[in-house]
This record gives sequence, C-alpha cells and structure tokens, in this order.
Amino acid sequence: MKDQIKIVVDAMGGDDAPDVTVRGAVEALKVSEKISIILTGRTEDIQRELAKYTYDESRIQIVHAEDVIGFNEPPVMAVRKKKDSSIVVGMNLVKRGEADAFVSAGSTGAILVGGQFIVGRIKGIERAPLAPLIPTANGASLLIDCGANVDARASHLVQFAQMGSIYMKHIVGIENPKVAIVNIGAEEEKGNMLVKETYPLLKECTDINFIGSIEARDIPNGNADVIVCEAFVGNVILKLYEGLASTLLKEVKKGLMATLRSKIGALLIKPALKATMKNFMGAEQGGAPLLGLKGLVVKAHGSSTSDDIKQAIIQCIQFNEEEINQKIRENITTE
Repeated sequence: MKDQIKIVVDAMGGDDAPDVTVRGAVEALKVSEKISIILTGRTEDIQRELAKYTYDESRIQIVHAEDVIGFNEPPVMAVRKKKDSSIVVGMNLVKRGEADAFVSAGSTGAILVGGQFIVGRIKGIERAPLAPLIPTANGASLLIDCGANVDARASHLVQFAQMGSIYMKHIVGIENPKVAIVNIGAEEEKGNMLVKETYPLLKECTDINFIGSIEARDIPNGNADVIVCEAFVGNVILKLYEGLASTLLKEVKKGLMATLRSKIGALLIKPALKATMKNFMGAEQGGAPLLGLKGLVVKAHGSSTSDDIKQAIIQCIQFNEEEINQKIRENITTE
C-alpha cells in the first residue's frame, strides 16, 4: 500500500514484553491499513510471539537488536553503550528517515535521552516535553510536562504551552484550547519563582488561549485543555491520578460487596460503573508523545497491556497525517 506510515515498536520494552508488545502490534494492523510496523528486538523472541497470530506478514518487519535497556540502568550511559539495544536501534531508524514514529513501553529515562540526542529536537525548540492526555470530566486534558524536564525555565514552559495548544487543536479537535499553568492558587501573585516568571510571559503570548492558573483540585474537572508545568510537578500529578483511581476502584468494589443489598445494586449499576471507571483507570490515554522532536517518539506505560500498545501505535497515524512537527516548526520556531 502506498504512503503507509512506518512505525517502529520496541518489542522488548515493558513489564510483559515481548508478549504484549507483539500482540499489540498485530492488533494495531487489524485496526488500520495505513500502517506497517517494524519490531526491534531479539529476532527469535519476536518470531516466537508472532507465530501465535495470523496477520499480514508483508506489513511487519523485524530488525534485530540484541540488547535490552533495563528500567534501572543509568539512561545516558545505557544509550551510549548499548548501541544494539531495541530502543537505540529503533530510534536510529526514525533518525535516518526509515520510519515515521517510535513507540516503546521501555525505560523512560532511555527514551527521553534517546529522543533528545538520537532523534534530535526541532531547531529552535529548547526542550522536548512528555505530554500525556489525562482523563477529566470534560474528556481529556494534555499534561505537559510530566517527566522529561524537572529543571525547566520559563521560556521552556511557554514553548510547552504553544506545542500543547497545537497538539490539542489538531489531534483532539479543540479549536481554541484553554491553557493554564499549575499553581497553588488562582491569584496571579501566587506561586514559586518559576511560576511567577512564566505567568506574565504566557499572558503576553498571543498564539495561545491562556486562562491563568489552575489548582490541582480543578484538573479532574477539565477546567483547562492544556495543563502547563515542569516535569517534577507533572509527574506528581500523573502518579497521584494513577494511585487515586486504583484506590477508589478498590474501595468502591469493597463497598458494593459489603451487604446483600449492595451486591444486588452492584449488578444493576455494573455496566455504567465499568464504563466510567475504565476512563479514569488509565491515567495516560494511549501513550505520551515527546513533543518538539524531528520525529515522533511515543512513551507507553511500562505496565501497558496489548490494548495500550495498540492505542499508542494508532495515535501515531493522526500525528503524522496532521503534520504536527511541521506545524510546530511553522508556528513556534524559525527553522
């Protein structure tokens, strides 16, 4: 098929790789004929998993990579030394233009380092933020940054807001996305030095719809479409989302099973409750793109299921078709 989007999937990345990663790749092929997939990793392990499924063999290619970067390895050293790892091999395919995107549920640190130094940032982009969609009462909001830049400067956050706005407009379809900066109060004079320095810059930014500060308690309500913060704060928000959703689900189940009456009620509300909780159990919707790079890099959760991997792959299609990187070049940088 002409104009297929080539997506590299790190077959060895994740808690349950290569089982769920290969299965997710095969399932993605069934969803869309627009993609072909390159699986990087140990050929024998990948072939053993592929043998379990029926699929269009012309749309899956294996590129052998002997090494695997572990979650606990120092990322910079691992990327430098393990040139034959599934992450490094995959990112080099994107760098050379042999693939359009890279998806991995592997080491976050290695993916961030590889994205910055192998794939490379678009000229003029100071930092590449990790930007997952998180569930809210109004659908989803973009949390930017959630883990890539813990020592960000004000100019970085302004670019995060601009890139986040482009993403939400062209990927999610929000025409004029509301942008807010995470703060400890709604008043403009509140916040730490970074927030106080960034706030007036965002107010002066004419290409975003800046609505001011947002407190953490208002994030789940969907009061803003783009939630701007440095990575330390963003990661705390994301992990709290994950932990709170899991705890609430356990407590709800415990309460529903407490008495005979509650068990009968549970049967009646089960379909609606299941649909609602499903939206909030996955703090990250699909995978989180690393915005501002020359090629698309998507980080999936380490504990991703095959469905999560499938969704991370599928989201690459729209990113590519909407030419998000080109829009970032045109609207933010002077490249």
